[in-house]
Amino acid sequence: MMVHSVPDEVESKDIEMASRSSSHRQTENYKSVYKVGLPPRRNFIREFSETLKETFFADDPLRPYKDQPRSRQLVLGLQFLFPVLEWGRSYNLSKFKGDVIAGLTIASLCIPQDIGYAKLANLDGKYGLYSSFVPPLIYAVMGSSRDIAIGPVAVVSLLLGTLLQNEVDPENNKEDYRRLAFTATFFAGVTQAALGFLRLGFLIEFLSHAAIVGFMGGAAITIALQQLKGFLGIKKFTKNTDIISVMKSVWGSVHHGWNWQTIFIGTIFLAFLLSAKYIGKKNRKFFWVPAIAPLISVILSTFFVYITRADKHGVQIVKKIDRGLNPSSVSQIHFSGSYAAKGFRIGVVAGLIALTEAIAIGRTFASMKEYQLDGNKEMVAIGTMNIVGSMTSCYVATGSFSRSAVNFMAGCQTSVSNIVMSMVVMLTLLVITPLFKYTPNAILSSIIISAVISLIDYEAAFLIWKVDKFDFIACMGAFFGVVFVDVEIGLLIAVSISLAKVLLQVTRPRTALLGNLPSTMVYRNIEQYPEATKVPGVLIVRVDSAIYFTNSNYVKERILRWLRDEEEQLRAKNLPQINFLIVEMSPVTDIDTSGIHAFEELYRNLQKREIQLVLANPGPVVIQKLHLAKFTELIGHDKIFLSVGEAAMTCTSKAREDS
Repeated sequence: MMVHSVPDEVESKDIEMASRSSSHRQTENYKSVYKVGLPPRRNFIREFSETLKETFFADDPLRPYKDQPRSRQLVLGLQFLFPVLEWGRSYNLSKFKGDVIAGLTIASLCIPQDIGYAKLANLDGKYGLYSSFVPPLIYAVMGSSRDIAIGPVAVVSLLLGTLLQNEVDPENNKEDYRRLAFTATFFAGVTQAALGFLRLGFLIEFLSHAAIVGFMGGAAITIALQQLKGFLGIKKFTKNTDIISVMKSVWGSVHHGWNWQTIFIGTIFLAFLLSAKYIGKKNRKFFWVPAIAPLISVILSTFFVYITRADKHGVQIVKKIDRGLNPSSVSQIHFSGSYAAKGFRIGVVAGLIALTEAIAIGRTFASMKEYQLDGNKEMVAIGTMNIVGSMTSCYVATGSFSRSAVNFMAGCQTSVSNIVMSMVVMLTLLVITPLFKYTPNAILSSIIISAVISLIDYEAAFLIWKVDKFDFIACMGAFFGVVFVDVEIGLLIAVSISLAKVLLQVTRPRTALLGNLPSTMVYRNIEQYPEATKVPGVLIVRVDSAIYFTNSNYVKERILRWLRDEEEQLRAKNLPQINFLIVEMSPVTDIDTSGIHAFEELYRNLQKREIQLVLANPGPVVIQKLHLAKFTELIGHDKIFLSVGEAAMTCTSKAREDS
């Protein structure tokens, strides 16, 4: 066996040497034909306009209008603002049947939820119903999502209620509180519509997925804890939302504040609602079970309280909900003064959170049905509906995930399902609202608790932990901020950590040492490919980021540290020292004057060590800026190569010639 292994080994070495020799010849031929080219220079106005277009008009929204007559352009413009004019032409009876079933299903879910969510915002129940009447009608005409269901949602209701009560007492000053709520809703709509018109939708992307998961989970815990007031029948309850204050309030009233009849009603129906949700989750055919369970709970609990007169035994009830449609609230909106400033601040925060939730929901269901969702168009639609809503006694409405999921599973075809839901809510406001008089608060608390449980996405949190630990920190920061402080602080933490991650990646970009994969001209990260070998006398470093003033000094210092570490290892092994430093610049998409200055300092530092600086594959923007700054003349045009392989081969050839 040993006799045969020696020839095999020699043969293997011959093959490898032949392969390297072949690669060397290929590189020399390649080198003689191709050089790093300079792109044609563009004037400033053209470059600026193209950058502006790519930033704000990446989807080229004006493309359909090109070479079209004025009449056609007008039609396209109207269809952009009112998508109903486009999909309405192909609407038929079959689609209408699907929309009617979906609309009736989500209406049965939204009516009890709306009354409960309004209480989260410290408003009377009727304002929740108002917010599921007018906004869905506006969205149905202007929105582009076929599946999203519009109305009040738990997180935005809690956020709005928390921010508003910090400015006005909702119990002792109801009128001013309500006016501030309408003002905040107006400015939330203005913010949303402005982001859409100005095509600034990318701003909401600064709230990362991890931060949203943590924020939603923390908000769900907070909302559930807030419902203990109604669930346990406690009359005096803390206004703070943090878990410590809530638990103190709960246990502080255990002996004299809890009402066993209320607890009995709440527990029975919470178990019923959770069972219904479990049935719907286990079998998609029974999606309608969790959808109608809240309304059935309201009907049964209201009937039970009415016949037993449990309200006489301490069971708190909704009491009277005024009959009638949305009254005008234009005169109640503050357009100037201190309340206008407060409303603007609260509205911007609530509007951005509502927008983030709606866009995320819309994109989720659009991907399931394989159609495109125009984010900017959605912002305009949602903003417009909230502006109109603020003038018709509504508070901030957005897309609801639970209702949208039911809408989707019920077979909705278009946003007509929102119109059907709105009509049912209208009939409720005109006819049925007096029947809610004896509805126990405990059942509304149970409905909200069962609804927000789904916002705690522990599977997503676990996945975030496995994939990216820094993302997990952002997730947990948002979660604990909401749970232990308040919603506003949790949101601030979420945004801050998300921005900190971006800044960290910008200021501390990754760099890597590259080695040659045997028998190839491919150079890869030696950590990812341990079999990759370093080239004698040559150090190859890759920079994985654009080089700006924020990271230029770090990039220079990190490259020098790679060099210093490598030289120490070579000295310890009595091996030849480094003669060439190759910087692989393929991932470097851009460089500014600070970056060029850092490379000049790096070049001078290497000169003192008698090490030559070589660049490999700089992109068009980078090579143009290096040329304009005359850095290419400083290091020499012969030190700039099309690929790392060509640079490494040339450097080793020069090293052999010098020796």
